[in-house]
Amino acid sequence: MKITKLFFAATALLFIAYTTQSCQEKTTEPSEFIADDATFSGFASWQLAATKSGPDPTLGAAHEGNDSTVTRKIYYKDAQGPVNGTYPVGTAIAKHVYNTSGSVEAYVGMVKRGNSFNSSHNDWEWFILNADGTIATDASGAKQRGANLMNGACNLCHEKATTDYSFIK
Repeated sequence: MKITKLFFAATALLFIAYTTQSCQEKTTEPSEFIADDATFSGFASWQLAATKSGPDPTLGAAHEGNDSTVTRKIYYKDAQGPVNGTYPVGTAIAKHVYNTSGSVEAYVGMVKRGNSFNSSHNDWEWFILNADGTIATDASGAKQRGANLMNGACNLCHEKATTDYSFIK
């Protein structure tokens, strides 16, 4: 009788342990994330991580850094933050640069793509965006994206950031 109760108790414990482990979601980081026109959709509803106004000497001419009338809003999709100093693959960050007169209006983004896409710059991909978050195109219809967007200016500036190419968090 004691052996039967012990057997059933052990079986019940094993069953509970198995179902508890098998029902848990496995969260694994993808090896690559390729952004598309939907990636930055609705970026203004993401976590607003910073609002900066006026001149910013660290920006120089980038993002209208010399303009005293400009405001820059930086958004992080899913409130993503770094993990041990590095952003996970799939992290998306958008920036809206504007002034009240309407003479400045720009949208840019960056995504941690992974899979050694831009390996000398921590796998970040850079984007010029339209107001609706879709990826802008140039006069020939080519998407404004890539590892060396703006002749590598994005890489060169963002490599100075203290946390994995992000100046904000």
